[in-house]
Amino acid sequence: MLPSNPIIDQLNSHVSVRNYTSDLIPREWIEAIVTAGQRAATSSNLQMYAAIAVTDKATQRELAHWCGDQKHIEDAPVFIAWCADLSKLDRACALRGLPHVHDYVENFVLAAVDVSLVMQNAAVAAESLGLGICYIGGIRNNPREIIRLLNIPRYMMPISGMTFGFPARVGPQRPRLPLPAVLHWETYSPDGVDEALHDYDQVMAATGIYDNRQVPTLGRPEVMEAYGWLEHSARRVTQVNRPHLREVLLEQGFELK
Repeated sequence: MLPSNPIIDQLNSHVSVRNYTSDLIPREWIEAIVTAGQRAATSSNLQMYAAIAVTDKATQRELAHWCGDQKHIEDAPVFIAWCADLSKLDRACALRGLPHVHDYVENFVLAAVDVSLVMQNAAVAAESLGLGICYIGGIRNNPREIIRLLNIPRYMMPISGMTFGFPARVGPQRPRLPLPAVLHWETYSPDGVDEALHDYDQVMAATGIYDNRQVPTLGRPEVMEAYGWLEHSARRVTQVNRPHLREVLLEQGFELK
């Protein structure tokens, strides 16, 4: 049996929340959440992230539009734009009279990892206070507009948004992949991965999340089968998604050499 404690139980209970009450979140709570986020591991203590908290409804409405017309962004008491941030390091170099080498892929990877870690810490902290959260990848749909709206400077890039609020309704939790598809010991091994993916495919199809759709069986088009995670995910990654991001990264100073 896997071990359990309050922290593991909280992590295992996570669901994305998109329906919030009208109750406001105290400013001190957001400060505490971001402070807890800052305790995440960070490469060389460079802390390459920034959080822009938005509570103004007019701004949230515009954010909702540019993020794909997601209404819960407007409805949430607080929206945070989490950004990879090399601008502070650029300033540090200027203050010390040193050149800022910012134009390599590694620099962006370090910043993206840093901001991902701080976001997850913040999500856990928020949920520990009884709040619900939802990551907003749609912040990358129209990054130039987000950059303009939030006055994001050069050497910063919005990575994800996050909505915060007291849950009005919590949806069902989605199952996750079985461990054999994720956990490998000593070296990577494909043994058991396909079986785990097929098992998960059936579990996800049974949840009804895909509206009980049917698709032709691969190699036997006359036979229909449940539309599950395999079909859904394979279709998703056959599509080009946000092809403009590299251009915007270059504009923001991430030259990706």
